[in-house]
Amino acid sequence: MSKYTYLLGGAVALAMLPTVAFAACDANERVVKFSHVTAVKGHPKGEMVAALAERFDEKFDGTMCMEVFPNSTLFNDDKVLEALILGDVQLAAPDVGKFDAFTDRLQVFNLPFLFQDTQAVQKFTESDAGQSLLTSMEDSGITGVTWIYNGMRQFSANKPLIAPSDASGLRFRATTSDVTEAMISSLGATPQALAFSEVYGALQTGVVDGQENTWSNIYTGKFYEVQDGITETNHQFLTYLMVTSPEFLDSLGEDRQAFLDLVADVAAEYNARANEQNAAARQAILDGGGTIRELTAEQRQKWVDVMKPVWSRFEDNIGKDVIEAAIASNK
Repeated sequence: MSKYTYLLGGAVALAMLPTVAFAACDANERVVKFSHVTAVKGHPKGEMVAALAERFDEKFDGTMCMEVFPNSTLFNDDKVLEALILGDVQLAAPDVGKFDAFTDRLQVFNLPFLFQDTQAVQKFTESDAGQSLLTSMEDSGITGVTWIYNGMRQFSANKPLIAPSDASGLRFRATTSDVTEAMISSLGATPQALAFSEVYGALQTGVVDGQENTWSNIYTGKFYEVQDGITETNHQFLTYLMVTSPEFLDSLGEDRQAFLDLVADVAAEYNARANEQNAAARQAILDGGGTIRELTAEQRQKWVDVMKPVWSRFEDNIGKDVIEAAIASNK
């Protein structure tokens, strides 16, 4: 039986923190810590990491054991990369927008209306250009292990959003991505960087008026409960990058390739489920009383016309070759 379990705290703890997933490691096992910010169940990343931990413990039983800290219970995405570099955690999987301080090239994933679907993202990440991004931060002590797919992002606010002008004057939560902040600014709105764990409270109290995220994030984060509705813009594809440190990989010795193969297998399996999970989350939002507004092709094109010019501002930073490879993946 796997040692991977779910720990439910008492009533007070549950009021403050969501379910914490962890492995009960033996005293003689090396502990490998994986910190992330999403829910365990009903979320592409959360479920993928849970499965990885279970299979990791089975494969390396007696020598290594993985502890998982979801829902920002150990570090949020603004702190986890520093913790990774310092060796306080060994694995993390932030939104690619969190890596701007280390490389500009990953900004390609946040260019609005670049990728048309999950298949295009997969084709790009498996290309030479996509694979080259995995090692683009090694000089900073960070190396990519694999990509984790979530899905297309949607806008929501405390008022209906149909035309891009409806967003003008509003404050939107943004990741710490220069591209995302520029995209929001192009709407005449104000971007405000917040960690994922702070979004619900900020929406509830009016610190921000809206946010943009995938169906699974909107549902598991319960953002739809404190918004007027969600507009199905499909303007970006949310991709996570699982990272570790070169030092950790080197320390695995003969187990290094077995670890990398295991991660690749689990990621491939769960990435294939991402679309289904987001479709289920979309339906769950409707079942929970949330409002979803669908745009006509003409209405959506107006969002494209307003936001797509952001591309030209970041072409030199990202690299024209990377952008062209991403565009080609849509064919």
